Amino acid sequence: MAFSTTIRESYRQELNGLRAAGLYKEERFILGNQGADIEVEFPAGAAGRKVINFCANNYLGLSSHPDVVAAAREGLASHGYGMSSVRFICGTQDIHRRLEDRLTAFLGTEDTILFPSCMDANAGVFEACLGADDVMIADRLVHASIVDGMRLCKAMNDTYKHSDMNHLEEKLKEHQDKRIRLIITDGVFSMDGDIAKLDEIVALAEKYDALVFVDDSHASGFIGKTGRGTHEHCGVFGKIDIITTTLGKGLGGASGGCVSGRKEIVEMCRQKARPYLFSNTVAPMIVAGALKVLDLVFTNTERRDTLEWNTKYWRQGLAEAGFDLKQGDSPIVPVMLYNAKLAQDMARDLFAEGIYVVGFFFPVVPQGAARIRTQLSAAHTRAHLDKGLAAFRKVGAKHGILGKGKKEITEMFGK
Repeated sequence: MAFSTTIRESYRQELNGLRAAGLYKEERFILGNQGADIEVEFPAGAAGRKVINFCANNYLGLSSHPDVVAAAREGLASHGYGMSSVRFICGTQDIHRRLEDRLTAFLGTEDTILFPSCMDANAGVFEACLGADDVMIADRLVHASIVDGMRLCKAMNDTYKHSDMNHLEEKLKEHQDKRIRLIITDGVFSMDGDIAKLDEIVALAEKYDALVFVDDSHASGFIGKTGRGTHEHCGVFGKIDIITTTLGKGLGGASGGCVSGRKEIVEMCRQKARPYLFSNTVAPMIVAGALKVLDLVFTNTERRDTLEWNTKYWRQGLAEAGFDLKQGDSPIVPVMLYNAKLAQDMARDLFAEGIYVVGFFFPVVPQGAARIRTQLSAAHTRAHLDKGLAAFRKVGAKHGILGKGKKEITEMFGK
């Protein structure tokens, strides 16, 4: 066989090296639906343990909402299980266009096109809309899916230092000879939880005749006064040229994504974006569920407001306990640990205390920037938060890191 013993052993050695370095990722299995309280099998084969979930993107608590589940069932009954085709052949239904129209109204854009995921949206949009005479200028901490999408595009690839508007302006001046200058940023940065300076970015774009792209996956539904996203939060609603976002986080938690923005750009994606042209359409039941999610989000801001309160309470409690936190206002609250093994050890100890979190480390985050990324949900109650804070204090004290910053933790555990 081509897969020889030598090849097999080389892979085994690499995997063993990841384990030895504390970089091996172990999957957990949820025994039931997604929510604030879940039952998790970990390690594989162990009995399930009931824990509080602090690491899901279920920001609005809608992943298993009964109205959303009922709508998905209705969509399954009325429009079937799947389309068995791509959209430009025979894979589009009336509900797909209805969801696109609803997303357009929600995001304040001119048009929207659905993709199987936001990763697919990011993989397709740049190649479809830019060419060799153009330049992409991206924040250095943009999501990996954006980086992958940029690699597929023939436009020049450049970056600016994270949220450094002076550096961005330098880059815009440098690239005035390009046909199109596209500024690329996350709305909320997924690992750090900070919010892009979209008001300043838009001002620079207007000054230097550039376009603005925002991946708002960790904002849609809950950031901003009415949950429309970072462009609402930053006062530039209606001024973003391209927004990509997902239905797989706050907006229901299933799957699907979109490109939303200027109608000509959306139409270019319909004609040329490869993940759109060559991937099956989002399943009808997911579309039906997403339409119900938008009904719930449009109706009132109660869930968004609860999430905001939970985030402030949680952040304050961790800070008072003496943890080193990344600053920000989003429901992503990273607890900085700097050492990959420490992050995994603390995650295991917290799991034993009934708290489900995951350690993040290289290559998901930079070397020496390991952390536990906690994420809040509108489904969390005060009791959930208090139990979680007590567990963090106990485990933090066990490892001797309370009240210590990067220098002390790195001296204790290494990078």
